[in-house]
Amino acid sequence: MLYATPEELNAMRGNRPQVAQDVLLRALRTSCRAIDRKTGRRPGGFGLANAPSARVYEVQGRVTPDGRLLVDDIGSTDGLIVEVETGTDTWSVLADVRHGPDNTLALDQPITYLVLAHRHRWPWRRIQVTARWGWPAVPEEIGMAALLLANRLYLRKDSPEGLVQTQEFGGVRLSRWDPDVEALLAPYVLPGIA
Repeated sequence: MLYATPEELNAMRGNRPQVAQDVLLRALRTSCRAIDRKTGRRPGGFGLANAPSARVYEVQGRVTPDGRLLVDDIGSTDGLIVEVETGTDTWSVLADVRHGPDNTLALDQPITYLVLAHRHRWPWRRIQVTARWGWPAVPEEIGMAALLLANRLYLRKDSPEGLVQTQEFGGVRLSRWDPDVEALLAPYVLPGIA
């Protein structure tokens, strides 16, 4: 999943010569995977999966004191099924599950937790969640960060030693991460990731 297109990257580059699509695609793929790692997401995590798939979670360590079971980002309720393990490789659908935060999908934000409608505890050891994983829409900040980082990666060919020549300052060492990219990504970094 790309968070921007090669056409957007070429347009962002302005009056510079157009670059071959395959070169831009490689820079965009690399920047998107770097963004996923930096924010603690699975590859393509800010996109929306085409079809539901199942993920199994150990309940212990994922439940907050108020009974929220933390899950990976869920971008759609289409095909959302929560099941509990009732035996070796047997699962039973759990009907009294709600998701939150409230109204997140309407705000193009993902579902990040599940709660039981009539209990505050998750008494099961493992659950299986089938969902369309990801975000309902790629956030604008993520798309812009992908473009900035992809352009930086493309231009890196001109600075193999990590130095950029400028008329005003001469040689300037590139920072590890672009401060603008970091600022765009900061609100999307999962807790415990940095």
